[in-house]
Amino acid sequence: MISTVDYYIIAVYLFVIFWVGLTAGKGLKNIKDYAVANRSFSAPVLFATLSASFIGGGFSFGNADTVFSSGIGVATTLWGFSLMLFLVGWFIAPRTEAFRHCISVGDIVEEKLGLGARVLSGALGTLVCMGVLGAQVGAMGAVFALFTPLTFVEGVLVGCGIVIVYTSVGGMKAVVLTDVIQFLLLVVLIPVTLLFGIEYVGGWDALERRIPEHFLEITHVGFSPLTWLSLFLTFLIGETLVPPYVQRLLIAKSVKATQQGTIWSALLSVPFFLITGLMGLTALAIDPNIPSNLAMPTLISVAAPVVVKGLACAAIISIVMSSADSFLNAASVCLMEDVIKPLRQKAYTFETNAKTDLYLIQFLTLFIGIGSVFLALKIHNVLDVLRFSYNFWAPIMLVSLVMIFMRRQLFPRAFWIGAFVASLSVSLIFMLGKNGKFCGMDAVVIGTAVNAVTIFVLNTFEKHRFHQSLAQVLPEANKTNPASSLTKGK
Repeated sequence: MISTVDYYIIAVYLFVIFWVGLTAGKGLKNIKDYAVANRSFSAPVLFATLSASFIGGGFSFGNADTVFSSGIGVATTLWGFSLMLFLVGWFIAPRTEAFRHCISVGDIVEEKLGLGARVLSGALGTLVCMGVLGAQVGAMGAVFALFTPLTFVEGVLVGCGIVIVYTSVGGMKAVVLTDVIQFLLLVVLIPVTLLFGIEYVGGWDALERRIPEHFLEITHVGFSPLTWLSLFLTFLIGETLVPPYVQRLLIAKSVKATQQGTIWSALLSVPFFLITGLMGLTALAIDPNIPSNLAMPTLISVAAPVVVKGLACAAIISIVMSSADSFLNAASVCLMEDVIKPLRQKAYTFETNAKTDLYLIQFLTLFIGIGSVFLALKIHNVLDVLRFSYNFWAPIMLVSLVMIFMRRQLFPRAFWIGAFVASLSVSLIFMLGKNGKFCGMDAVVIGTAVNAVTIFVLNTFEKHRFHQSLAQVLPEANKTNPASSLTKGK
């Protein structure tokens, strides 16, 4: 049970987060301040905010839930995400110097692929971020209902209300500063809670005796190697270069800080996934009859002492809040910067002043946040629709974004045809496949592979046609201007 002292700890924590987020919004002048906060953050701060952003409900509660049912080996599929972060830190982060003036994914895309691609990336980014945000809204209500006297609806209104207000007012600066606090809390309290749980069951030997023997084997995952590979690849590519993470690549004060913060976050994720998985096994040892989705909350409620329990509950709330504010901010930036502004300028050929645009993006953040709460409470199947849209980010945008960052030539025609073919393949898998899979592989994996092959083939064809055209033009130029051959030889 949660004591009165623990309730006070949770209340104080929520007040501190709310106050820090609000005060961070002072001094904002334009959308650039709102989206990337003047690119003033060091490597440790980037490490904290990036880690807090990816440690959402799925990588914590969801991981404990799955390990509770299938064993610790399942947690190894999440290492696909760890590998993704490392690859981004090693290969992509050092190449962000050329995009230091950008504040969104659309800014990066438009330079190579044009305005249409920018609007497409903005629309997809908004949908993806709203889908993840909607999932966090539901998780927030469940967390508050478990650890406080609040009901599910009251928990959604309180928790999301705090996130929506400080994110709307303070933008990226508020998100980062609150993320740092949330990160420090959860990175300490989650391992400490696990240790209390192991002590509660009588130590490691007692834990081993109370759970199935194979549940502690890394190589045992409870399903086929093909399923493991599919999940690993899904985590590897599913969230690669989604808008919140691209924003993190653009907010550090230097490219070196960007690379260091990203790689540190990748290294942290490896043991963190094992720790949250072990929390599921410890809950199994405490009570094998509880619902698996209550594994982590049960461990905290039963094993943690007073004060630690309150701090651990605050850490769990941090897990949800830190993901919600990041995706809420990214959704508003995508919608404003990559959809509304380009279409407004194209239709009316005028620009408003910086302060007006700042007020507009703050209003959009508030609107998106309230909309996500309303939809999560009133339309129960909307999350399924929004999660479905998540499958279109990597298949449509990932390969092209990687090519742009890596300075590879990408023809617009190859991008658009690749996007269409990838969308078609993903749609067919969801219509004809089973649970979004085909031959045991997730649609997002197959769609991304189809997109990569299509872009490679069309890019090769476009390059060949371009060189042919160039070869035809140069002789004609030499005939009309003989001096050109001398220039060429020189």
